[in-house]
Amino acid sequence: MKEFSARQLHDFLNDESVDPFLLDVREEWEFDRCHIDGSVLIPMGQIPNELDELDPDRVTVVICHHGIRSRHIGIYLEREGFENVINLSGGVDAWAQDVDPNMAVY
Repeated sequence: MKEFSARQLHDFLNDESVDPFLLDVREEWEFDRCHIDGSVLIPMGQIPNELDELDPDRVTVVICHHGIRSRHIGIYLEREGFENVINLSGGVDAWAQDVDPNMAVY
């Protein structure tokens, strides 16, 4: 699994040659408070039940609040055969600090 900083992810997302799936694994109330545009919410506890809905061949960026839950899910996805997993180190908190200062924080 790769680890991207918020800046690295920002630059990666601006590359039109890539089309990653942005998987936000926080809870609904957290997602409602703030999220990265284009991300899809599947709370951490629901990932095993939703695994068939995810594409193991697509680059998957896993996102949470500080990067800890997303790292755990990234490890799980790799065990399930996903080869292109990126964890957003520092999560949406780092994104708000380094990329989007207008994003709500909590």
